[in-house]
Amino acid sequence: MDNRLAELERRIAALESARLPPQDQVLPEGVDPEAFFALQALKERYPAPGAVLYTGSVTLPDDRQLDWQYGRTTPDVLAADWSARASALAALGHPVRLTLLREILHGRTTVSALSEVEGLGTSGQIYHHLRQLTAEGWLHAPSRGAFAVPPTRVVPLLAILVALER
Repeated sequence: MDNRLAELERRIAALESARLPPQDQVLPEGVDPEAFFALQALKERYPAPGAVLYTGSVTLPDDRQLDWQYGRTTPDVLAADWSARASALAALGHPVRLTLLREILHGRTTVSALSEVEGLGTSGQIYHHLRQLTAEGWLHAPSRGAFAVPPTRVVPLLAILVALER
């Protein structure tokens, strides 16, 4: 009983001492500070030096529901070989590839369908970009001639795009 009480007191003290940064430094105007519910839970579970977490619950245009969460402790992230991730990021670094990923998530899964999208180039150019995205795991071919974003890459892709918003 004493351990449970001590743990509750510790958690209450942590909650009471937690201070959110001023709204204008982190949140866009008009966003409720309660939006930090995930951050507060993360800080409770992983006190200093902390962790990085991304999560998402996504319903795609084809009505597939994907729930995903992934995280690493701060020491793990800081100690990792960041250069090993360069090619996966580079694959996303072209406007045509990002458009391909968006269109595939919207249901255009074949080169024929993708060729109808203005600005993607010839079928040869589309195949070139699809190969690069596939090589880095952003796409796979679930059936002959069709491409899809693997379920384990949908939320990470969307999280990267959200992280790049200004």
